[in-house]
Amino acid sequence: MPDQPQQTNQTFYDRISGAYDFIADSSEHKAREMGQNALQLQPGARVLEIGFGTGNSLIDLSKLVGPTGKVIGVDISPGMKKVAAEKIAKAGLADQIELHIGDARNLDFPADSFDAAFMSFTLELFDFSDIPVVLGEILKALKPGGRIGVVSMATVKTGDKASVLEKTYVWMHQHFPHIVDCQPIDVVTLVAEAGFTIDQEIDMEIWSMPVRAAIGVKPA
Repeated sequence: MPDQPQQTNQTFYDRISGAYDFIADSSEHKAREMGQNALQLQPGARVLEIGFGTGNSLIDLSKLVGPTGKVIGVDISPGMKKVAAEKIAKAGLADQIELHIGDARNLDFPADSFDAAFMSFTLELFDFSDIPVVLGEILKALKPGGRIGVVSMATVKTGDKASVLEKTYVWMHQHFPHIVDCQPIDVVTLVAEAGFTIDQEIDMEIWSMPVRAAIGVKPA
């Protein structure tokens, strides 16, 4: 059975699934695409995406790995899965992309079964105590030498000044987490602490708020 925060997230994303591209992806897609490209995927690769949403990254990743590759997505929301499946079918990529409803804290895949994994504006949705669990599950699922790419809302770096919007966003998350559901995180440190070797760090921003991509490698 899903716990209460997970059930709340599922209900929320089911409700907004039809409008998500307009609400969020219009501002997030550039950062998402930069993270995808930094994974340096090869044709034929087997890729896992956690939190596939409306399927935009699944389609992009599928094109990067080509017809001999495979992309498998896991999401908590049946509503998002429905939207993604329709989009994937329209793109003619249903044979290359596989969709699952599941909990990223307990992935149901064999160890060492993926060449790469990707998350975009998803890791920061988890309770902070669950983030190492999610990253640990991904580490286990990746082959030695496999790559992870995580794009997230990011904490302000030491010495940098938070914008007014950033301060407001953090305050809203603290006081109204049911409305502002994600928290800025130090994604590079979290990925490194999970056991990955950091290969690349990419700094971006959305509406003056910091966004960061961490590209890590599972040790051989």
